[in-house]
Amino acid sequence: MSTIVFFHAHPDDESSQTAGSMSRASDEGHRVVVVYATGGEHGEVPDDLGPDETLAARRRAEAEASARITGTARVAWLGYHDSGMTGWEQNTDPMSFHQAPLDEAAARLSTILDEEDADVLVGYDWHGSYGHPDHVKVHAVTYAAAARAARAPRVLEETMNRDVMRTQMQAARDAGMGESFDPDGPMDDGNPMGMPEAELHWAVDVSGYIERIRAAMQAHRSQVSDIGMFMSMPPEVFAAAFGTEYFIERGRPAGMVHGWFLDASSR
Repeated sequence: MSTIVFFHAHPDDESSQTAGSMSRASDEGHRVVVVYATGGEHGEVPDDLGPDETLAARRRAEAEASARITGTARVAWLGYHDSGMTGWEQNTDPMSFHQAPLDEAAARLSTILDEEDADVLVGYDWHGSYGHPDHVKVHAVTYAAAARAARAPRVLEETMNRDVMRTQMQAARDAGMGESFDPDGPMDDGNPMGMPEAELHWAVDVSGYIERIRAAMQAHRSQVSDIGMFMSMPPEVFAAAFGTEYFIERGRPAGMVHGWFLDASSR
């Protein structure tokens, strides 16, 4: 059995990006750990937030609830503040993850890797799929922490399959499902969404975990806009959108494998 550390920028990112793989790994007996770089301080503030309750505290509780659903054994925090979207004044907050010295953030993550004797570390692609400053920083910190760890873990990058998204968006338009975004258009950093399929290495079938993924998202109910949008998807659309999770693994031969990255026979 392996220990897999999933490194995410904000609480709720795990639910829409890797909840299927986390659930699958935990069900198979692997130890699953999730590390959040920030507390999601600049997410959506729910109407029912108590007068003495912070958004970060609410989101920590939601992250713990999501972990119970996915079977995650440990939830850890690097302790940085949410940096907000590109160009927000929060980008300059000295406590933000965006402003964190790379060596300092990598040391915090590598400490957790060493405590867990991690076999696998999952971060993000080079632009965090859509260019959020914290997602971009996750990529850099992932590799820096892996290099510092006492035992270097295998590193994967979670991403989105731009080619599949393009096909799905066209199908939605053809079905008259209303306005849909263009994955080839500029995202937060001016780059297209995700990565082209030609640059991906793993397509992991998590279709058997769709209800767990949905429940993990619902655990983050404070984020009304994003979670509400996902929950409003017809079941077949939701399953198509979240039934496969994609990863890049540097050093592997070109070509995407439809398989499970923890299955020795698929490596």
